[in-house]
Amino acid sequence: MAASYETHKEERALIVSLSLAGGEDDSAMRLNELRELAMTAGAVVVSEFAQSRRSPDMTTYIGSGKAGELKTEAKAVEADIIIFDDELTPTQQRNLTELLEKRVLDRTQLILDIFAQRARTKEGKLQVELAQLLYLLPRLSSLYTKFERQQGGIGGRGPGETKLESDRRRVKERISLLGKEIEEIKEQRSQQRSMRHKLPFPTCALVGYTSAGKSTLLNLLTGAEVLADKKLFSTLDPTTRRVVLPNGGWSVLMTDTVGFIRNLPHNLIAAFRATLEEVIQADFLIHVVDSGHPERDRQVRAVEEVLRELEADQKPTIIAFNKADTVSDQYELRELVTQYPNACYLSAIHRDGIPFLMDKIEATLRSLLASVTLEIPYDRSDIVALCYENGKVHSVDYGLEKIVVKADIAKDLAGRLAPYTPGYIDPELY
Repeated sequence: MAASYETHKEERALIVSLSLAGGEDDSAMRLNELRELAMTAGAVVVSEFAQSRRSPDMTTYIGSGKAGELKTEAKAVEADIIIFDDELTPTQQRNLTELLEKRVLDRTQLILDIFAQRARTKEGKLQVELAQLLYLLPRLSSLYTKFERQQGGIGGRGPGETKLESDRRRVKERISLLGKEIEEIKEQRSQQRSMRHKLPFPTCALVGYTSAGKSTLLNLLTGAEVLADKKLFSTLDPTTRRVVLPNGGWSVLMTDTVGFIRNLPHNLIAAFRATLEEVIQADFLIHVVDSGHPERDRQVRAVEEVLRELEADQKPTIIAFNKADTVSDQYELRELVTQYPNACYLSAIHRDGIPFLMDKIEATLRSLLASVTLEIPYDRSDIVALCYENGKVHSVDYGLEKIVVKADIAKDLAGRLAPYTPGYIDPELY
């Protein structure tokens, strides 16, 4: 059950995974991913512990008997920390810490720690701090023993405010302050996004499981210098760059976003809502998938679940099966692409298959636009600018009485400008 690894580094981690009996046997996948997360956080995995139960134990998550086995294993491998592949309740975490006599972390804490290490901008740091405090708030009481809850000292005796209540109040105040600061950043992002929408370029968001190769693809297509490495969550802060398509002079504003992961903590989704607005507001998405990953299908489902939570799952989406060079069976790749609508395969690191992706992007753009011919009176010349802002103008002919514009514009705008099309008949007249 337990597999040990030799190491001499200080931060030694024992990782624990629980699979529910009768469900999908995914213990190997869960342990592999938890190992990657632990290594990304800077720990060295010295042992793994897997268990199957009908349901998690309410008090110790894995049951008191297994907790005893886990304590023995942790002592044997000299583990510093024990990491669980699930979000523990405050009661479970307190009980496990007391039973195991080791520092106990759950999956959410681990991911938050990685985000805290990766955050570089003020926005990213604020969002991570907010997520950490939202996680901490319901767990504050478990941090105190019955002897530590009263502040004591002059002015602190008697029925005054306990240290727990004081700390809880300060955390709530800090959460409120962070919320306001992030809301201000959200407004700034909204203004930046509005300025981008004034350009005649549609917007696209790169989404996908962490380490699927989104940043590598953005760097290839735009010449950006976004950090791209094999560690999880290498990109937290969104980067937007212009991509010029090879045919027809089309351009797209493409944004690299934070990678998704199975069971992405809800507090993290809430805290990073401002960043994830880029996904919500994009005209279409490119879902980048690691085509050679052994858990590829589960990763695809995890991303689709997050998109549903963001209410962005109905957007036009291109599925780009990246890292095609890691799949030896080319027939498998071609078969994979046929299983998904609007899909292609490529290798961003080897620059293979990019023309197929460009064709998919251009086809998706065309599906978002309507070809129109408009006869615009001179007193509404502002409509010409509107066409430039919301599509691609092919020609503008300034006649004696009207301006004739031929363009491909967003479909919702085409509907609003229908009265300026030749032969238009107002339906309200009938």
